[in-house]
Amino acid sequence: MKKVGIVMGSDSDLPVLKKAADVLKSLDIPFEMHVYSAHRTPDEARDFARAARDRGFGVIIAAAGMAAHLAGAMAANTILPVIGIPCKSTVLEGMDALLATVQMPSGIPVATVAIDGGTNAALLAAQILAVGDEDLAEKLAARRAAEAKTVLEKDSGIMDRI
Repeated sequence: MKKVGIVMGSDSDLPVLKKAADVLKSLDIPFEMHVYSAHRTPDEARDFARAARDRGFGVIIAAAGMAAHLAGAMAANTILPVIGIPCKSTVLEGMDALLATVQMPSGIPVATVAIDGGTNAALLAAQILAVGDEDLAEKLAARRAAEAKTVLEKDSGIMDRI
């Protein structure tokens, strides 16, 4: 199975990426997690992205706040799918990171999830990997079925709560 690379611009983004790691663990998807800044460690970030495919990665998740150039820097240096997670900051509540992540130039796509959307980033990475992995596709289907069951259980008892 291909691995997922998780890269964050700062360790302050770890709570968001812990959610992604938890999802990947629950689906038995191998991953590596690193702190590389597009601005402070550009050589290390570039080297990771360039070598990722040869190192057995199938998807990269990149999370950053504020200017949020990390996902774009990853995408510029690999042909692997890159999923950007814009992280909430104190200044603009993550809107700056959202716009920086989603507004990539033509030719360098970055899939973008919600601000602080670690769970959905991991699920999207799993869905990408599941295109070629039937066992993983079945795990994702089972997860969705379990989530639907939980919602329907809540529905069946909602009238008793009023």
